Amino acid sequence: MTTAASLENPILNSPYEPPGEHFVLGPSGPTGEARVGRRPSESFIPVPVGRRRRAGAARAQPQPEQHALDFDVTGERREVNSLINDVRARVDRWRAYGYPGVTPVTRKLLQHWADPTREDRVLFCQREAAETAIYLAEAAGRRGEPDFRTRVDAENRTHNEGLPRVGLKMATGSGKTIVMAMLIAWQTANKAFSPRDARFTNRFLVVTPGITIRDRLRVLLPADSANYYRERDLVPPDLWPTLADASIYITNFHTFLLRDAKEIRGVAGNTRKCWAPARSSWPATRASTWPPSGPSGASRCCWYG
Repeated sequence: MTTAASLENPILNSPYEPPGEHFVLGPSGPTGEARVGRRPSESFIPVPVGRRRRAGAARAQPQPEQHALDFDVTGERREVNSLINDVRARVDRWRAYGYPGVTPVTRKLLQHWADPTREDRVLFCQREAAETAIYLAEAAGRRGEPDFRTRVDAENRTHNEGLPRVGLKMATGSGKTIVMAMLIAWQTANKAFSPRDARFTNRFLVVTPGITIRDRLRVLLPADSANYYRERDLVPPDLWPTLADASIYITNFHTFLLRDAKEIRGVAGNTRKCWAPARSSWPATRASTWPPSGPSGASRCCWYG
């Protein structure tokens, strides 16, 4: 079986263009067989050992075909991500038709990022990530485009308690910070030209997993000397002044962790449990403060659109 390490030439596509080929995956990874077209998005979900055994026993009996429950020799369940594949196909079509339905500012940015004559070209994976976010915000559900937002909303109700979130999954080293800068530029420039348009904002909260990452993300601040907007030529010169309107707050996720009020520090765990029922009856705005006669907890600020 051919593995990724033994492939004579593992690179099939240009990093600046949409993928035109992909390697067929086998039980041990890429087989070396190149197939025309992009590999569909799918998830490899580990299966608990007990279930693998039951699945093996079930395979001994004739069963109807079930694509989402196709166990292979690796003991993983391969599940096609239909929502991602459907969105990709529509974004590809939307791109080919010249981004219909977007604002003039958005179109200028998209064309700037896609320009093949640029000295510092934007990688396709970076462009596609930004294009997908823009498509969902400006084009989906309009001018005959399917409204994927209804499918995204359903997933958010199931997994995020209704919090509207869209995730852009990118590999390590593929330039996620650049995509963040592209999205900030897109939102801020549009807000400057259309301040009443609720689809756009100029306030951003960036949450990081640690201090090191937080410091590295200073490149997202337009006032920083090494900002990516200039260093990576992400904004045309005539749109640069709009970035002065951006309010960007970068912080660690620790900022949002619950902290004990000074009145409860040092109190034994059993005693805290006795207080828990009474505390839970207080309104949400006071739930972080105990006892009720004490001062309110330190306020936390977050920028959002």
